[in-house]
Amino acid sequence: MQPIQQNGHHHLVGVIDAGTRTITFCVFVSQHIKEVAAHSIDLEPITPQEGWSEQDPMKILEAVKTCMDKVVSEIGANKVKNIVTIGITNQRETTIVWDKTTGIPLYNAIVWNDIRTNSTVDVILAKIPDNNKNHFKSVCGLPVSPYFSAFKLKWLIQHVPAVRKAIRAKTCLFGTVDTWLLWNLTGGPNGGKHLTDVTNASRTFLMNIETLYWDSQLLSTFKIPQALLPEIRSSAEIYGKIRDGWPLEKVPISGILGNQQSALLGHSCFREGMAKSTYRSGCFLLYNTGTSRVHSSHGLVTTVAYKFGDEPAIYALEGSVAVAGAAIKWLRDNMGFIKNINEDTESLAKEVFTTGDVYFVPAFKGLFAPYWRQDARGIICGLTAFSTKQHIIRAALESVCFQTRDVLEAMNKDCGIPLSKLNVDGIMTTNNLLMQLQADITGIPVVRAHAHDITALGVAMAAGMAKGVEVWDVHAEERDLIPNDTFLPTSTEDERDTRYAKWKMAVQRSLGWVSPKKSAVMTEERYQLLASIPGSVFAISSFGLLVLAQYLNKEV
Repeated sequence: MQPIQQNGHHHLVGVIDAGTRTITFCVFVSQHIKEVAAHSIDLEPITPQEGWSEQDPMKILEAVKTCMDKVVSEIGANKVKNIVTIGITNQRETTIVWDKTTGIPLYNAIVWNDIRTNSTVDVILAKIPDNNKNHFKSVCGLPVSPYFSAFKLKWLIQHVPAVRKAIRAKTCLFGTVDTWLLWNLTGGPNGGKHLTDVTNASRTFLMNIETLYWDSQLLSTFKIPQALLPEIRSSAEIYGKIRDGWPLEKVPISGILGNQQSALLGHSCFREGMAKSTYRSGCFLLYNTGTSRVHSSHGLVTTVAYKFGDEPAIYALEGSVAVAGAAIKWLRDNMGFIKNINEDTESLAKEVFTTGDVYFVPAFKGLFAPYWRQDARGIICGLTAFSTKQHIIRAALESVCFQTRDVLEAMNKDCGIPLSKLNVDGIMTTNNLLMQLQADITGIPVVRAHAHDITALGVAMAAGMAKGVEVWDVHAEERDLIPNDTFLPTSTEDERDTRYAKWKMAVQRSLGWVSPKKSAVMTEERYQLLASIPGSVFAISSFGLLVLAQYLNKEV
């Protein structure tokens, strides 16, 4: 199979993959699934206090530049000129604000899994009839949760004076990681493009899921000025060119996808009813619903899967599991049960044949889909005198599978069509035991992609197919397909259902550990309203009420 060629040379597509822990720049040959070169740099996480998670936006930018430099020098000048375009895929919901005149961030990036915005969630819920967290789902597809960018942006406006000052001066810009990178790569303060794509915009809680524009009702609810926000574009079009002074200057950037949507494309889940799950620190399951928006009544979110140029948007249902690989990391770093995650997790878990009826709900920062409970916390239950660390490690692996089944059950109820197989990728899928447990707990075949970099591949395809680039035909017969392994279920339906019922019992026991702070519902607006009443009026009205109360008491 020959990729599309120009002057006898293979076209190459570069990809910036800005993940939660790692920044990578890699290069693909068009129509092919294998990277020809890649370089990665790990990001230093910043945790100012428990539950908070930040990154330095300048470090993200520096890492991208370094990775691009390394790859450019590795592949040599001859091949570099065959790089015809660049795609960007990124950790979603992570929020950055910066000054458009200086290009300097006004605060660290607040990462998607940060939970400082619980108080902001309470402020928004207090404005909603019945405090219903699904009140805005018909508008933006999402439940009220600290997970989404609008809550992080509102927190920044409320708590960071530099942000408020920049908003007053009309120099403040907001973006998710894709927007921050695109703005800097295309010129920064000197004409940088302030844009995002529909997939990232659909995770902010501010985009109307039907019109694909920023929603005025949501902006007024959050009191966020639209001038801060980037313009929303499709996932595959030329947004601009890399500015002078950067590696690959003048090369166009023509694809942007949130990392989970990018993985959906990498798996070639183009047809309605196809789904994939990515197993990393969190676990993300996306189900293609075609051009129809399925509004979930079972705790899933409606999101944009992708939009190619002028074609209609394709939607997906998504279930996000906050803690997957992070539970194994916790067993290593906090409990000392494991020394090396890759080598020890599977071998130790295999030393026992079951969990010995131990269940582990790793709700370290609450539960995401389909529960959306901020008040949940992690529990290990079912312990006996015979329980060992091996049982707990196996229970941690099973917790990932049970959480995935929770999401699949919700998808079945929402769509009415049970999934016939589950495409999987991500760092955790190298664990064969995990894959077999997943098949046994869900009762459907699990198909593991051999390509480790499915996320980067998805946006390479989008960037390569963009109008004006057109070096990648995603529907071509002769394109490379990803080799895979299939794990078939070996359990009976009764075994699966009995254990799943116990998992549900364990989840119930994890709820309600964090009591809500009543004071948080005293919203900023109500406080200001009370504070604005002159003291004399307040005193006179209070005195009047006391007199009335005494009078009524006498009457009684």
